[in-house]
Amino acid sequence: MNAPAMGAWLLSVPHAWLAVTVLVYAFAWKLYRRLGNNPWALPVLTGSAVLVAAMLATGTAYADYYAQARPLHYLAGAAIVLLAVPLYAQVRRLRSLWRPVAVALLAGSVTAIASAMAIAWCFGADMQTLWSVAPKSSTMPIGMALAEQSGGIAALTALATALTGIFGAIAMPWIMRLLERAGARGDAPAGEREITEGFALGLVAHAIGTARALQTSETAGAFAALAMILNGLATAALILLLLPWF
Repeated sequence: MNAPAMGAWLLSVPHAWLAVTVLVYAFAWKLYRRLGNNPWALPVLTGSAVLVAAMLATGTAYADYYAQARPLHYLAGAAIVLLAVPLYAQVRRLRSLWRPVAVALLAGSVTAIASAMAIAWCFGADMQTLWSVAPKSSTMPIGMALAEQSGGIAALTALATALTGIFGAIAMPWIMRLLERAGARGDAPAGEREITEGFALGLVAHAIGTARALQTSETAGAFAALAMILNGLATAALILLLLPWF
């Protein structure tokens, strides 16, 4: 059976692409663990690459793929809601850290939006593209909704958000190690380092970074989830405030 015939057969079987997605992710996860949790082997990166290659080879349109794999979209939403469980366990610690958390959130949100728009503007991007990349560090549903409301391109926002999450999850451990070597974090207790790394991952790399932080510890995952949620809200508020000025 050639590749196009395989694609037609997959579309004829209900939820076949859903099963393919689960199998590909399971394989990508095994590869990731075998390589010692190497950031370059993140399942979302390797798994996505395999799925895209499979869709291209079989001539399957994304709309057809999404129609079969739609249940995973709802499961992803449920998984994000479940992040409230580890976050609840850190409520007491969060009460004592709300000031540095607020400062880090504001600095991170403003920097993410401003840097994305400034870099795109330097490369000659039009206003539609600027608004498309502005919410790249928020979660994909929030970013796509903001792009549509501000006149951007939701598909471009989805791509920018995915690339931001992957790059952030890959680069953050290296950045943290560089800070430790520079003496910026070397004397911090282990618990504080987990909070810092987790919050930074969630702030910069949203859901992908949060998944990465959960592999480190429950504390890191909880603060990554907090950063992801708060940054989504802060990004929405900042972009809506900026819209009238542009």
